Amino acid sequence: MDTRPTLLVIAHGSRDPRHAATVSALCARVRALRPGLRVEVGYLDFNAPRVPRVLERLAAEGRRDVVALPLLLTRAFHAKSDIPAVLREAAARLPLLTIRQADVLGPSSLLTAALERRLAEAGLRPGDRRSTGVVLASAGSSDPEASAVIAEIAREWRHTAGWCAVRPAFASASLPRTADAVRALRAEGVERVAVAPYVIAPGFLPDRIAAGAREARADLLAPVLGPAPELARLLLRRYDGAVLADARGGLAALSA
Repeated sequence: MDTRPTLLVIAHGSRDPRHAATVSALCARVRALRPGLRVEVGYLDFNAPRVPRVLERLAAEGRRDVVALPLLLTRAFHAKSDIPAVLREAAARLPLLTIRQADVLGPSSLLTAALERRLAEAGLRPGDRRSTGVVLASAGSSDPEASAVIAEIAREWRHTAGWCAVRPAFASASLPRTADAVRALRAEGVERVAVAPYVIAPGFLPDRIAAGAREARADLLAPVLGPAPELARLLLRRYDGAVLADARGGLAALSA
């Protein structure tokens, strides 16, 4: 048996079948990048298998170490509360299984690289940057820390990438909405407006982002991040970071 910790990717889940299909494709890309690494997927809601069932199966197979990686772009409620609670409960029932929670994915330069890949796939050319304003559209969160992180990513991305402007927008919980951010850039005289969804998989909120882009007549709408190669590399970066922190004694195992 491979003695490396199992990577358990924890996704939120969705009634939209595109969500689970995208998560599966992303994990397949991770496996291709790291042959032999055990990569499992567990969901918090809507889809199967749920996280506790995956952990029970791994323990029954004799697995002893798991790195649980939230498939989340910001540290909001799910990363701070939901996922730790689920993992603590599982750890209490499965005392022979060591479970450690890795960091969320964002922020990261690999994520902005994936955003730029998707914009290019949607038709944006390198020479368009100086005349293009980008709406960085996230799902949104009631957690002010998460919203502040999105705003900071927008500021940093404009500075490093040379966009005419980058504005944050949110599909829920926070303002502005995607359509309002597009209109604001138009009102400032921006020549071209592109919407870059800062979301991993399709679903209800990403569809709301797309509807806002169409409503405000954005010039370009990028696809969701999906199984972008940059995203797959980022999952392995977070996994490796958790394993290294564990080896150094800096990442505590979850317990009841």
